[in-house]
Amino acid sequence: MLDMEKNWIQNLLNLKDKKWDKSTVGLEMDSHYFTAYCYETIKNGLPNAKFKDAERLVNWVRVVKSDAEIKFMKAAAQITQLGMKKAFDVIKPGVRQCDAVSEIYSTLIKGTPEFGGDYSSIVPMIPTGKGTSASHLTWSEDKFVEGEATIIELSGVNKKYHCPMARTVLLGKPDQKKIETMKKTNEALQAGIDQVKPGNTADDVAQAFWKILDKYGIEKTSRTGYSIGIGYPPDWGEHTLNISKGDMTVLHPNVTFHMIAVMQFGNWGVEASEAIRVTDKGSELFCNFSKDLHIKG
Repeated sequence: MLDMEKNWIQNLLNLKDKKWDKSTVGLEMDSHYFTAYCYETIKNGLPNAKFKDAERLVNWVRVVKSDAEIKFMKAAAQITQLGMKKAFDVIKPGVRQCDAVSEIYSTLIKGTPEFGGDYSSIVPMIPTGKGTSASHLTWSEDKFVEGEATIIELSGVNKKYHCPMARTVLLGKPDQKKIETMKKTNEALQAGIDQVKPGNTADDVAQAFWKILDKYGIEKTSRTGYSIGIGYPPDWGEHTLNISKGDMTVLHPNVTFHMIAVMQFGNWGVEASEAIRVTDKGSELFCNFSKDLHIKG
């Protein structure tokens, strides 16, 4: 805390040296780490300044990634795929959820021989059985059950850059209802991906996605994607563009986002997602991993 206070004091002195202490200062009032203490320190240190909420200004600057950032995200994608493969391997009837996640975590942190993994902003989410109808559930010490589906949403991380992905595994005999719903889900996801290109908007992607859901009479009220890149707990989303109807944010090359197709029906659900990069001519998926319902008989 002492070092932090010294940094605050030095930063305030720097503002005064540059004669900015009577100017308007932008603050990100909704930042996870901007506390009431920080705000009061700035106000007391700059009594003649005016303060204005900058509303995630830094995050908006981060929306278009540099080539170096894309490289980190591609490294993270390789780790993500290793983590998902491990999840498919260790999720079995009779296995405790916590035991499976411990192996998934080990894989994500170990990474590859070329680059190790980093900690993710959100823990692996493993809703199973009836839990697949809810969002963002984590694990317990209960065991996986034959005949139930499990949604796995996780992210490999390299240099704090994330590349999340979600898939669904079904233990036991094929369930035609879940298989068909997964196909419809992936059709909607692909329709959205097909609209990812420079000059299009987040709304264009969302409209294509929901057009497929409307065709099948599937209702989904939440957004279906958000900008990603560097991330720290408690969230790997950048809180900027959303893949939702009405978001007119224009897509530019090296904009990166996580597009999620999760369908929930009261006591069951399925999900798939992709981390996507806008390229000069269209789009690129960071991961190469089947979106089909993974059935372990």
